[in-house]
Amino acid sequence: MGIPVAFSAAGSGGGTARGRGDARPKLEHAYLELRTPPPGGSLTPGGPCGRIDFQFNPRELKLSKGAVWKRSPAKGAKSAGPPEYQGPQPSKLTVEMFFDASDTQDNSVVESVEKLLACCVPTSETRQQQRSSPPWVVFHWGGLTGFPGYVSKVQVNYTLFTSSGVPVRAVCRVTAEEISGETKGQNPTSGALQARRVHRVQAGDTLAHLAWREYGDATAWRVIAEANGIDDPMRLSDGRELLLPALEELDGLHRPSAGNGGPDGLGREHGTHGQMGVAGALGTLAGAGSPGRFRALTGSAASGSQKELTAGGRWPGR
Repeated sequence: MGIPVAFSAAGSGGGTARGRGDARPKLEHAYLELRTPPPGGSLTPGGPCGRIDFQFNPRELKLSKGAVWKRSPAKGAKSAGPPEYQGPQPSKLTVEMFFDASDTQDNSVVESVEKLLACCVPTSETRQQQRSSPPWVVFHWGGLTGFPGYVSKVQVNYTLFTSSGVPVRAVCRVTAEEISGETKGQNPTSGALQARRVHRVQAGDTLAHLAWREYGDATAWRVIAEANGIDDPMRLSDGRELLLPALEELDGLHRPSAGNGGPDGLGREHGTHGQMGVAGALGTLAGAGSPGRFRALTGSAASGSQKELTAGGRWPGR
């Protein structure tokens, strides 16, 4: 059948099992899975960061999908010109969520509604990383899985209250819109398959901290250096714009071996006791080399082994 346009389904349904006495089908509850917004313009959602359960399964799912066509009118023609397909519009899913706490008279309904409304505001993590984004959502119901999307609208109707004014019943209409489909050629300047983000250098910025904030791995600073043709990462001029490759591009570029790359200085190259970290190695400039070249020491400081970074940001042997 190919790649599903909106939903993917697995399993054989919930019919009553035969030949096993009074065996009944398992009741599956629907839920919205919250996913971490990916960094660097990626279209692959991050790991799970929460979920919002349906107290009662929905009665219906409203799914819409559209396409854009364009007609070029022909002057003097008796009929309209042939339509030209422009592309698909994003899929949209609208579902009602019903919450009721009339038996417990607590604030659980308000808490559930607040979780839904929070899907429309940036998470605290993305605000700290200066890439504000709400969580992505994926609808699940048994073997039915929806598309990765974002919550574009939440409408809440409180219909029952306690004597003190606390809402104990609510009907919520939630609309989720598809994030994206194919995005080949999205970045015309770099030819990247994924969009690249641009960062303007500020005072105190280092490639290590940018890599840690963007990818969670400070050792990926080499990827940023290579993408921007930086031959001396210790000298970043304020106001310079840096292209930050998408997360999917890291494997295709010269990424170093995995190390203990923390945000403070790129960690150590290999993890053997007594070896010099990359951050300390970058401070050793080549005294006898041509301008624009410096040495990055790797391995044990006692062995004196070294590799040379040439102008343009490529490490031989990487």
